[in-house]
Amino acid sequence: MTSKRKHFDEMLLDSDGMRGPYAEYGRWFEQQDPARLIQKSQEAEAFFRRTGITFNVYGEDAAQERLIPFDLIPRIIANREWVKLSKGIEQRVRAINAFLHDIYHRQEILRAGIVPVDLIARNEAYLPQMIGVTPPGGIYTHIVGTDIVRTGENEFFVLEDNARTPSGVSYMLENRETMLQMFPELFSQIKVQPVSDYPKNLRRSLAHCAPAHCEGKPTVAILTPGIHNSAYFEHSFLADQMGVELVEGHDLRVVDGHIAMRTTQGYEVIDVLYRRVDDDYLDPLNFNPDSMLGVPGIMDVYRAGNITIANAPGTGISDDKAIYSYMPDIIEFYTGEKAILKNVETYRCSEPDSLKYVLDNLSDLVVKEVHGSGGYGMLVGPAANKKELADFADKLRARPNNYIAQPTLSLSTVPIFADKGLAPRHVDLRPFALMSPKGMDITAGGLTRVALKDGSLVVNSSQGGGTKDTWVLED
Repeated sequence: MTSKRKHFDEMLLDSDGMRGPYAEYGRWFEQQDPARLIQKSQEAEAFFRRTGITFNVYGEDAAQERLIPFDLIPRIIANREWVKLSKGIEQRVRAINAFLHDIYHRQEILRAGIVPVDLIARNEAYLPQMIGVTPPGGIYTHIVGTDIVRTGENEFFVLEDNARTPSGVSYMLENRETMLQMFPELFSQIKVQPVSDYPKNLRRSLAHCAPAHCEGKPTVAILTPGIHNSAYFEHSFLADQMGVELVEGHDLRVVDGHIAMRTTQGYEVIDVLYRRVDDDYLDPLNFNPDSMLGVPGIMDVYRAGNITIANAPGTGISDDKAIYSYMPDIIEFYTGEKAILKNVETYRCSEPDSLKYVLDNLSDLVVKEVHGSGGYGMLVGPAANKKELADFADKLRARPNNYIAQPTLSLSTVPIFADKGLAPRHVDLRPFALMSPKGMDITAGGLTRVALKDGSLVVNSSQGGGTKDTWVLED
C-alpha cells in the first residue's frame, strides 16, 4: 500500500508508515501471523452468530435477519482529537435541546427569521401535541447519536443528527467485548478509554430525568415494538445490561393517571420509559389510531407530568435534513458561539435556485430524503447510471421539498482485514451522548460503521456495511 492515496487514510501514511495514534498498534500488527488473524476473524463471526448480534433488513417480501459484519482492525482516535469532537458534540446536543424547547414554546428562532416558519409548520415530524409541554427536567434529547465523517488530518464534519431513536450502541459495546476476548494482550499494551460503563451511565442518566414527584429509585423500562423490529437485538441487550424490564405496548396500561407495566405481582408504575417506538405509533388515541405498538393514553399521562418519555415525543424534527442545514445558525442563536463541528454544505431542493443547481449537477452530488434514514431513498450521484439519474431527477421535480443535496465528500478510510492483506474502506462515526439535568456524558468513541464494498460511501449495515471497534486513546 505504498501508492499515493486519493483519500485521507487514518492508519497508513503515504510513506508506508503508520500515523501517530496507530504507531503502537502497528508494531503489534506487524508481528502477527496472518493465519492467526484469519482465525480470529472467523472466531469473531462465530461469536456474533452465537450471541445473536443481528439486524433485520426489510425487503419486498418480508424481513430478513442478517449477521452484522465485524472487522477486526480497530479505528483509533487520538485523545486530542476526541477532546475537540466531544466538545463539538456537547455544544450541538445542547443547542438541539434548546431549539426543541423553543419551537414548542415561544418560537423565538422563528420570530427572529433564523429558521423559516414553513419548515416547522408543514413538517410531519413537528407534533402540535407537544406545544406548551415541558418534559421533566427540560430534557428532550436524552440519547443522541451524531454521525460524523472525516476528510483530513483535522477535518471533521457532522453528517446528520439522530435524536429520534438513535440505534447502534449495542454494536459499539459488543465490538469492544469481542476485541477484548480475542486480543486481551493489546489492551494491556495500549491504554484505550473504556466503553463498558455505557449501560450504567444510561440508566443513571434516565433516572435523573424522572418526573419531579418521583420518590425513591425511579423505575425505568424500555418500550420495544417487538421481535420483528430491525433493532430488537439492541432493545433486549440494553434492557439486560441496564437491569430493567423490556416491555411491549400490550404490557402497559394507564393506572390512576400513571403508566404501569404488568408484572407477576400486579401492575407496577413506570417513571421513565425509554421508548424505541416512533411517535406515530406511540399512542393510538393521539396519533395513528391503528397502532398496536403503543399505549392508549400515554400522551395524556405525559402531558400531566406523570412519566418521562425518552426521547421526548417531537424530537424527530431535529433529525430533519432541511433543519440540519440551519444547524450552524441554530447553534449560534442558542449558545452565542460558532459551531465547533462543521456541517456539510447542503442544498435545500425546496428553494428554486438550489433545485436548479442540484438538477444540473446531479451526477456529482449525494441526494437524501429529508426524513430518510438507514441509507434508503438516497442517490449517490457518482455511482449512479444514466437511468437512475433521470429517474431521480423526476422525483426531485415532483417533490422538491422532500430532498436535500450535498457534495460527495472524500471520506477518510481505515483499512479492513481482507484476504490479501489490508484494504482501505470508507468509515463514519456515531458517538452517543446522554443528557440529563445533571449534565452530559459522551462515551469515548462510539460506533464506527465501515463500507465493506471497495469504493462505496454507504456504510449502513442495511446497505452492506459493517462495524469496527473504536478506540479513543487515554493520552
